[in-house]
Amino acid sequence: MPAPLSLLGELHTAISVVPIAAGLYSFAKHGGIQPQMRSGQIYLGGLALSVVTSFGLSSTGGFNPGHALGIVAILVASGAILVERISFLGRLRAYLKAFGLSFTYFLLWVPGINETLSRLPPSHPIGNGPDSPPVQTALLAWVILFAAGSLLQAWTIHRGHALSRARA
Repeated sequence: MPAPLSLLGELHTAISVVPIAAGLYSFAKHGGIQPQMRSGQIYLGGLALSVVTSFGLSSTGGFNPGHALGIVAILVASGAILVERISFLGRLRAYLKAFGLSFTYFLLWVPGINETLSRLPPSHPIGNGPDSPPVQTALLAWVILFAAGSLLQAWTIHRGHALSRARA
């Protein structure tokens, strides 16, 4: 049976639901995470708080792969926002921004999938860590969903550029 959540673990879990919900809303409403929209701002703030609160948690007693993924997510989010200012990238900026922000959402879920499947249901968890087959299967499905979503976003951006050229 997994160890019970500490108060910080419960707080971290509650905070982590915010970017999950805001990101899902952004994908459904806007086709991606848009930092200029309220939902995008909530997502980014929630992501930052989720990463910060994760540093007080560790089943291994120190820095772990989940912490590293959090740092990568913050760096990628920063790069995705800043890429708009790099003019020589031209139309590639829109693709990089969309992919980067979507990648942060993907990274947010990787430890979440592991932790959820390793804790629920409490009496007999589905998985028992990142190496267990149920967790690995769920993560593979998540990779496939991310790849399909990224292709859909790229196609949508491309279509938008094509429509803009046609109107010009």
